[in-house]
Amino acid sequence: MRILVVEDDKKIASFLEKGLVEAGFSVDVACDGLDGLSLALTESYHAAVIDIMLPGIDGLSLIEKIRGRNIEIPVLILSARQSVDDRIEGLQRGGDDYMVKPFSFNELLARIQALLRRGQKHADASLLSIGELTLDPLTRQVKRSGEKLELPAKEYALLELLMRNTDRVISKTSILERIYEYNFDPQTNVVDVLVCRLRNSVDKEFDTKLIHTVRGMGYVLRVE
Repeated sequence: MRILVVEDDKKIASFLEKGLVEAGFSVDVACDGLDGLSLALTESYHAAVIDIMLPGIDGLSLIEKIRGRNIEIPVLILSARQSVDDRIEGLQRGGDDYMVKPFSFNELLARIQALLRRGQKHADASLLSIGELTLDPLTRQVKRSGEKLELPAKEYALLELLMRNTDRVISKTSILERIYEYNFDPQTNVVDVLVCRLRNSVDKEFDTKLIHTVRGMGYVLRVE
């Protein structure tokens, strides 16, 4: 799942990005309101964490503009403002939840997961499946033939990426940008190693192989 973080404090933004990536999310970070708005209007996200005090445009105005474009992603407001009136205003102007700084990352993560569960009715958050392999984005549970598979965060993120693009070839460049969040280096083999580990978890014990290499192009998840 993909999360948008709009936070002008670089230390907090880095802390949030690191923690959310370790939890298995793909994260985009914007350090001002205008950049956050641009990302929200042009990219697809499952949730957003937005600070109120931002350069460019403030967080509440940003949320109103997002809602004005009928973008209904869950929004967690993160702010140093802690009065009841501030919280009420944040929720009335389009926020779905409100957290005060300083905050516990574990609580923030739990709140994001709760917001995602509330949006379970949306197709994008429903159970993903191909053959006998299933992935639940909300509980992060993966099963094959009824057997639960325990996947580390990056293997899970890669499998979710492949399952959301079933029958589409995903290039190494795309995997590096989405999973590792850096530009393509033709000398690196981290993607090959990651795919190998995922195959060991998903395919090794089963006769039908789902993860396939398309030589010179990338990888694809499909039933052959």
